Amino acid sequence: MSSSPPNSRVIAVVGPTAAGKSDLGVALARHLGGEVINADSMQLYRGMDIGTAKLTEEERRGVPHRLLDVWDVTVTASVAEYQRLARAEIDRLLAQGRTPVLVGGSGLYVRGAVDALEFPGTDPAVRARLEAELAESGSGALHARLAAVDPEAARAILPGNGRRIVRALEVVEITGRPFTANLPGPDSVYDTLQIGVDVARPELDERIARRVDRMWEAGLVEEVRELERAGLREGRTASRALGYQQILAALAGGCTEDEARAETVRATKRFARRQDSWFRRDPRVHWLSGAAGDRGELPDRALALLERAVTA
Repeated sequence: MSSSPPNSRVIAVVGPTAAGKSDLGVALARHLGGEVINADSMQLYRGMDIGTAKLTEEERRGVPHRLLDVWDVTVTASVAEYQRLARAEIDRLLAQGRTPVLVGGSGLYVRGAVDALEFPGTDPAVRARLEAELAESGSGALHARLAAVDPEAARAILPGNGRRIVRALEVVEITGRPFTANLPGPDSVYDTLQIGVDVARPELDERIARRVDRMWEAGLVEEVRELERAGLREGRTASRALGYQQILAALAGGCTEDEARAETVRATKRFARRQDSWFRRDPRVHWLSGAAGDRGELPDRALALLERAVTA
């Protein structure tokens, strides 16, 4: 990599949920005079604050945060639309000589923002047929079909995530290629430094359990009640968010609140493992320890990594 000034770079802070990405992103943006650009798919939704662990204004420490609260909960998420929004923010900051700090654990959103990815279009007839099959047979049957035609995509998509399964099968049918074949190898469109926050599994699991407890205590159930009145249950993407999906089930009488809470912990731990696997496959990610004993030194280590990459 050729030498370039720090303010011509994009920094991406990635890794599993509860690893400490948000705090590191704020620290880096403050030090570099940059701004944080959200790369968490669920933090794009207005009103989904507690359950997505959005930083409060105080926790943002004066750092502008972009691409939060963009969509209503009834809007279906689109990686292609996120790509457009994120690149507009990145380009604006780079033109100002400032550092964009992309922060989030949604792997495809991060890649969409910084890599040369083109997303296949949609076919309404194919989509409608697959959605009808989803309604009739359930997500498990479609996930099994996806596993047969694209095992890698099936490993990356939760069996219960019908929307993403339908999209993957739609792309396979439209393009004649596996869904994952439409994700080419690393090909950045920006000079990007990706920093992964690494926390050992036992500690991360403990953090996740504590975080879910704090969310419940902070009023997550009431947040979901309010969003349900705003159409959350009809939102094809937002209604699948961790915690929100489980509480909606409880509000519909499908389980108790305690069961919803326990399932949120279990599902979040599974999701964190998938996030970690996604980012581990990218050789460009530089991993730094976010363990409890190392958290205080994490910003300095990240800045030292940035300096080494600039002068390399």
